[in-house]
Amino acid sequence: MSEETAPPSIFRRLFERVFPKTPDFFVLLTEQCQHVAHSTGLLVEFMESGNPATGLKIRQDEHEADHIKVRNLHTLNEAFSTPIDREDLYRAIIDLDEIVNYCKTTVSEMDVLALAPDKHCLEMAMHIKLGADALALGYGKLAKQPGAAAEDADTARKAERKVEKIYRRAIAELFQGDDYIHMFKRREIYRHLSNAADRMANCANTLHDIVVKMC
Repeated sequence: MSEETAPPSIFRRLFERVFPKTPDFFVLLTEQCQHVAHSTGLLVEFMESGNPATGLKIRQDEHEADHIKVRNLHTLNEAFSTPIDREDLYRAIIDLDEIVNYCKTTVSEMDVLALAPDKHCLEMAMHIKLGADALALGYGKLAKQPGAAAEDADTARKAERKVEKIYRRAIAELFQGDDYIHMFKRREIYRHLSNAADRMANCANTLHDIVVKMC
């Protein structure tokens, strides 16, 4: 029997039981960020076309995002040690998932309220996508270049501020005239997109906190 196929020694098995291998949270967070970037890409596509099939993809994507969140939280709960502060890991996992949740809520309520995308929805979605891409880049750098991730955190925060500016402009334009039912329907959609951007900013703040602690 070769050394590669030989079973681990008793000491090795005991050591691994007492001090289990640390999960690669850098990889897990990067995978979750990439999924968020994919979901926000679908959101942009939906706001461009209003295609119900794309809305269905976003709903399906949200289910996969839930699986990723549960996996990451379970891994965090079971981990003996972590390379990143546990609270920061928890915040990142939850807020990343919330971005996808708001993508789903947005398209679901547009369907229920019979609302088509407008230019404001598309603009906000595009900046959410830019912020999600920045988060994916930033969290992907933590393992080898943590200092460089600070710039990506700033990019995501700037994207959130752009969304808030568009949101305020959209609300100002919306609340003119007397079609109050339409006003309140459309405001709900704008608010969901604004909430997605808020969660994106939370993820950026967490990323910056991690960079400060690692560098």
